[in-house]
Amino acid sequence: MKKILKVVRSVLFPTDFTCDICGRETFGANICERCVKTIMFNDREVCPVCGRKTERAEVCIECKERPPLYKKAVSAFVYEGGAVILVKKFKTGAGYLKEYFADKICEKTLPEVDCIVSVPFSPRAKTKRGYNPSELLANALSERCGAPHIKRAVVKRKKTREQKKLNRQERIRNLYGCFQTVKKERIKGKRVLVVDDVLTTGATADEMAKVLLKAGAKTVYLATVASVEYKAK
Repeated sequence: MKKILKVVRSVLFPTDFTCDICGRETFGANICERCVKTIMFNDREVCPVCGRKTERAEVCIECKERPPLYKKAVSAFVYEGGAVILVKKFKTGAGYLKEYFADKICEKTLPEVDCIVSVPFSPRAKTKRGYNPSELLANALSERCGAPHIKRAVVKRKKTREQKKLNRQERIRNLYGCFQTVKKERIKGKRVLVVDDVLTTGATADEMAKVLLKAGAKTVYLATVASVEYKAK
């Protein structure tokens, strides 16, 4: 039944006939030629640790002062312009964008990993939205790189405030103790790729890496759709 519904939706609501930013007809591309120019692909100078856009291809000051618990992060876009529109659309109903995002992430040099883990939603948030964007993206990446997506390897065990209005320290306090690894036997000794939508302060990524390393993960990496540009103060 699910397969039939998927086919019906693809016929009635095709996802590759219009631009996902402006809505113009494209007939085969996710983004029209005009809107592609509003997207900054994260393919130039980046920090080799957090993967954010930098002025020079060297470790950023933040990663030097506060080395993240994950070993390396990659992201397809810089979180500004058209990429912001795409991510927000992905998080509010356009789950099909997982395919486009996964393709773009796979254009990066991804580390060798044994498994993939997605950043969890609370059951209430997932019910409200209907799906977890990070989980959809993890499924798409798993299909491309061959590493299994271990669903619900990490769960969210307490309610947290909305992150986007908080600064780094507030985010760290907000997320402290909110994640728990529940499939330790599948994590122990493994190289784990954590998948999320956006890397901003890195608080979520670090909290995820902390519980995975505590559960016995050998190494933790991170892949996101976009990341906020690093700007030296």
